[in-house]
Amino acid sequence: MELSLPAWLGALCGMVVAVAIYVPGIRIVERHLRKSSDARTAEERSAFEDKLSVVRRLILGCDIAALAAAGYWIGNMLGGKIFGAPGG
Repeated sequence: MELSLPAWLGALCGMVVAVAIYVPGIRIVERHLRKSSDARTAEERSAFEDKLSVVRRLILGCDIAALAAAGYWIGNMLGGKIFGAPGG
């Protein structure tokens, strides 16, 4: 793992893209899950909301981890070609 500026900038860009994708994506997932939910009582709805909260966090965490890693890799590769640093 290299601690180069292009790699870190790539990771930052990956995280920004992850959050930008998360916002509309989670709305689609929530809408689908709410339609398929058959929660009728207040307790069932509360349990469903708790599960939905966990799903939101998992999606955001996986999204950020994957795209930050991809951004780091892309930044490292492009930075090596542009700046002549190792890794490119």
